[in-house]
Amino acid sequence: MLRTNRLRQALADGVPVYGLLNSMPSALMVEMIGYAGYDFVLLDMEHVCLNPETLEHMVRAAEGAGLTALVRVPGPDVGAILRALDCGAMGVVVPHVRSRADAELAVSASRYHPLGARGISGGRTTGFGTMPLAAYLEQANREVMVVAMVEDGEGVDNIDEILSVPGLDMVLEGAVDLSQSYGVPGQPLHALVQRALGRVAEACREHRVPFCAIPRAPGQHAAWREQGVRAFLLGDDRGVAFRALKANREDAIRS
Repeated sequence: MLRTNRLRQALADGVPVYGLLNSMPSALMVEMIGYAGYDFVLLDMEHVCLNPETLEHMVRAAEGAGLTALVRVPGPDVGAILRALDCGAMGVVVPHVRSRADAELAVSASRYHPLGARGISGGRTTGFGTMPLAAYLEQANREVMVVAMVEDGEGVDNIDEILSVPGLDMVLEGAVDLSQSYGVPGQPLHALVQRALGRVAEACREHRVPFCAIPRAPGQHAAWREQGVRAFLLGDDRGVAFRALKANREDAIRS
């Protein structure tokens, strides 16, 4: 059943929040992320072969660990957004939002009338009928988050139009794809990319929409904090696990 969105509340209160991208489709991994102290997890359906049953278990694991679960869908697709939310996710992350039309589609697919046109269902989201449907619709419109990923030059150019769409709750940067869009693939720290991120972050401040940064170099976290950014995605669990495993082996060899 839908709960209060702790991530949304923390952002409204100006409290710093930290998340991790989940690249390993495992409920156990999601549970560990929650108990490790992260505020939110981004369950990836864009680049990960994740089936609906596993996704539902992962959302349930996040709920049990006090973790806000957002699902990155493959794109601005009504069907994908509907399925992610109907399994109980507290929000969707929509990649490659390039225009106002993309943002409007994401919001409409995520909200019920009068804020959108999301298809109505019951089941898990209403506690199998223990929560009145009308009450759920109202609560879902209040709690579910819509996050736009801006990771194309076109999206940067149209950022003010994108941010003018009512119901957009956060913008997540996508510097790696953005580097490709600017002709410097695989170079997220390139000056062209960093200037674009700065432009997006500034527009978010002007429109009072939270911006979520992904620190990739020493000092970036502190620099973003100084600019008022309060939401951070700290890489992905696959990378964290690999580094920990490698360090564990090397520590054992040295001891």
